[in-house]
Amino acid sequence: MKKTFLLAGAVLGLLAVLLGAFGAHGLEKIVDKDAVESFETGVRYQMYHAFFFLFVGIWDGIGIKKQRLLFWLVLMGIILFSCSIYLLVLGPVLSWDLKIIAFLTPLGGTLLIGAWFFLGYFILTKKSTK
Repeated sequence: MKKTFLLAGAVLGLLAVLLGAFGAHGLEKIVDKDAVESFETGVRYQMYHAFFFLFVGIWDGIGIKKQRLLFWLVLMGIILFSCSIYLLVLGPVLSWDLKIIAFLTPLGGTLLIGAWFFLGYFILTKKSTK
């Protein structure tokens, strides 16, 4: 599971850098400033959670069941939060009406909040080995 976290962190980080570059150098030519800022929010949160994955991947103080919970909360949170933002920003450019998926963004944010809550709880309740 550790390798899965590290790989997911690397892939999410790579995609965040690529999407960030697109947002900074290509997107501003096709959408308005507010849309670019929304897109950047999705990229930023994706990168934060790439670091989350890397941290959990190197931390030895967490069991496999807890790792799985964190993995799925973050992965689904990123898909629902960041990816819904990407689609909402790019939808009008592609002539797609995707307003119906706008409810996914706060749902994804809630999953991300839950992941941070549980990570904190797991750290707080970890029994010291010293």
